[in-house]
Amino acid sequence: MTQTTTNGSGAKYPPSGAKLERRSDGFLHRTIDTGEVKLHLVEARPANVGDGPVPDDVPLVVLLHGFPEFWWSWRRQLTALSAGGFWVVAPDMRGYNESEKPKSVAAYEIERLAADVAGVIRGLGRKKAFVVGHDWGAMVAWYFAMNHQELLEKLAILNVPHPLQMTRGLRNPKQLMKSWYMFFFQLPFGVPEKVFARNDYRMLRLTFEVDKFPAEEIEQYVDAMRVPGAITAAMSYYRAAIRRVVKNRVPKTVPIEKPVLVLWGDRDRYLGSEMAEPPKRFVPNATVRHFPNATHWIQNAAPDDVNRELLAFFRAE
Repeated sequence: MTQTTTNGSGAKYPPSGAKLERRSDGFLHRTIDTGEVKLHLVEARPANVGDGPVPDDVPLVVLLHGFPEFWWSWRRQLTALSAGGFWVVAPDMRGYNESEKPKSVAAYEIERLAADVAGVIRGLGRKKAFVVGHDWGAMVAWYFAMNHQELLEKLAILNVPHPLQMTRGLRNPKQLMKSWYMFFFQLPFGVPEKVFARNDYRMLRLTFEVDKFPAEEIEQYVDAMRVPGAITAAMSYYRAAIRRVVKNRVPKTVPIEKPVLVLWGDRDRYLGSEMAEPPKRFVPNATVRHFPNATHWIQNAAPDDVNRELLAFFRAE
């Protein structure tokens, strides 16, 4: 089904050649050209909107997943937020699942990842969006908010610290031990990829098993990582970031004036909860909510809490 119209921004929806496909999972799927790469995009809309053009008065929410996930990690938020009146989209991030997978490490530098988000919003014909990120998607969301603030309504961050807090945290030996995998991924000759895929992706399975994910859910993430090039692309996020630090090319920190909500599962095995509070100098309008029984995968571990908090945050004046 392909329908084209124009909205208040004058942009065509869908863009030329973009086909909307409703799959058996109940969501709309298509590919969107962000300007540099083509991303697979999954959508959910309010029931009264249907599969046609989305009216301008339906606010847009963009959900950004982390490592080693794909759009499917947001399925519960896609359903709940669209039922709450929002047009909700979740891309497979650059390099993941059905999205394009550039081969160079430089293609995964943070500015280019943030530009993908801007490309999604503009490609959908919108001038602004609510942006939500988890894990690496949250880091991208932080930099999107810093570099494309004109496109941002509000920012929600799930279980990833502000970049300055992350840098400070990595000076702590305890956090450094938790983040060992970031440095393991720097090894050459495809060694990390081989280890990650060994024994039918045992390392990937353990990542979720330790936090009590059902086997059938884990299989979804394994299948997404089996896509040729996906493992290397996912690790390139870490490789690009570390190389920037080594070369002293750390991106500039810019204040974020828009409202920010941080949701933090305190049973995170990878990131200490002491890093949840963003620096007030750079994020003056932030609210932090802790969930003592939630893991790093908070949108899956505590979906009802996350959905309630996001809806309240988006609706607040």
